Amino acid sequence: MNLDVFLKKLFDKAGTQGFEAFEAYCATGEQFELSVFGGELIEYNVAGSLGVSFRALHRGKMGYSFTQVLDEEAIDLLIEAARENAELIENEDEQFIYGGDAKYPALDLLSPAIEKMSAAEKIEMALALEKKGTTLDPRVTQVETCVLMSMAGGRRIVNSKGVDVSYQDNGIGIYLSVVARDGEKVASGTKYIFTRDPKELDIDAVAQAAVKEAVDGLEAKPVKSGNYRVALRNDAAASLLNTFASVFSADMAQKGLSLLKDREGTQIASEAVTLIDDPHHGKALASTPFDAEGVATAKRAIVENGTLTTLLHNLKTAKKQGVQTTGNASKGSYAAPIGVAPSNFYVQPSDQSPERLLGDIGDGLLITELSGLHSGANGISGDFSLGAKGYVITGGVLGEAVNQITIAGNFFELLKGIRAAGSDLRFGFPGGSCVGSPMLDAGELAIAGE
Repeated sequence: MNLDVFLKKLFDKAGTQGFEAFEAYCATGEQFELSVFGGELIEYNVAGSLGVSFRALHRGKMGYSFTQVLDEEAIDLLIEAARENAELIENEDEQFIYGGDAKYPALDLLSPAIEKMSAAEKIEMALALEKKGTTLDPRVTQVETCVLMSMAGGRRIVNSKGVDVSYQDNGIGIYLSVVARDGEKVASGTKYIFTRDPKELDIDAVAQAAVKEAVDGLEAKPVKSGNYRVALRNDAAASLLNTFASVFSADMAQKGLSLLKDREGTQIASEAVTLIDDPHHGKALASTPFDAEGVATAKRAIVENGTLTTLLHNLKTAKKQGVQTTGNASKGSYAAPIGVAPSNFYVQPSDQSPERLLGDIGDGLLITELSGLHSGANGISGDFSLGAKGYVITGGVLGEAVNQITIAGNFFELLKGIRAAGSDLRFGFPGGSCVGSPMLDAGELAIAGE
């Protein structure tokens, strides 16, 4: 049975079951991924998905259920499972089915150019990327990974209060990882681009960046331990922000898992820091006109000139705190419960070029890669101790490559120590959230090396 017929039957039956309110959340997806190696296609995957989750208020408690099958039996199972789950809940937090907004933003998230790309064109692009990665420098002896992936999907929320909203989006990306060798020395380099515009998939730029990182790494060595002026390259800064993004969640704060609880209106970062959550950003791939509860989304500053203006809220956390939701209700998948997460979350860039930012630093280190983000970072205290790679900065100019160092500090103190943001905003891997940053002058940090 098709989705419209299924939803009508589901709602007709649910309406007779005594629920106070109920909702269906529908997610469709199509993933395309191919890998090439040695000039040949070695992996080719196309997968489609459809999932429907059902949640219902039963005696003030919210019960969840979900299915990937659209038939009469699934309707009965969804209703009974939601009722049974609601009866097991002991949490007293008030739950909501949203009544909708008068207006939702019109976002153009579906690229016709991606839809028109044939499989043959995608394969040709991946093969060209791999070839470019192996021909720029004779020390590059192997392309470790060369992947092209595209994704398309849609979301629809329908509820018993009259909400029926939907959107579709898509995106495409390329990823290259190469290995360079010089005698016993071995180093790797990676680069990727994800976009909604295939014209932005610059094969030459991706290959050159990956090869340069690998070749530079052949001569990399640690620096002496000490405190250094540190710049975080845009991708490294984005990965660090992504690791600690949950501290801006009101849900985490209300559970005592964020040090930002009750800090709204106070200075938590330097004046150089403005953190934006923009679900309408044209270049990032987590844009959406509504959140996972059907609330219309809007761009807002979470931190403005260093001051925490708001935490990220869904309807439940907003009610508990006596504020309006920020439209940041999230679902990790169609089957997941409602949570809180950013959309396109990033440090606002300035008009200061990366070159000028490095010039202002003078002498120090540029960190280009962080490792151990899952094990070396404490999301509650903000403490981190991470493996890092990068370059020495001498007189504002990049010098020799650096590796086998550890950068240590505290995220909340780092926010206070940031002196400037660059102009080169870049977003990381797409997902439920998309986190980005320009290059940051992070002030002084402790480095462990030789």
